[in-house]
Amino acid sequence: QVQLVESGGGLVQPGGSLRLSCAVSGSYFRLYAWSWVRQAPGKGLEWVASIINSGDRTDYVDSVKGRFTISRDNEKTTLFLQMNSLKVEDTARYFCVQGWMSLATPRGQGTQVTVSS
Repeated sequence: QVQLVESGGGLVQPGGSLRLSCAVSGSYFRLYAWSWVRQAPGKGLEWVASIINSGDRTDYVDSVKGRFTISRDNEKTTLFLQMNSLKVEDTARYFCVQGWMSLATPRGQGTQVTVSS
């Protein structure tokens, strides 16, 4: 059974940085595009960023462009999201999901990011 374990979240002040990780069990990780999605309290899932299987192409929701960077390590079957210049509105639980610009139902527990002064 595939396991997804997100980590790296926490409490940070506005303007701060965090690096999220998503460890994926199984070598199939390298075959697919992967995405980060987030869910703020009382809201639905929002797609944040995607990366293709080779890592050569990425895309972002407009609200995070220039601040977030998605990357992957196919050898370690791990997905990353570097988040800089964090804003209060970035507060959400972040999940990794398979697919390009995917809003698939998250299979992991996610990691909570709280941006607050």
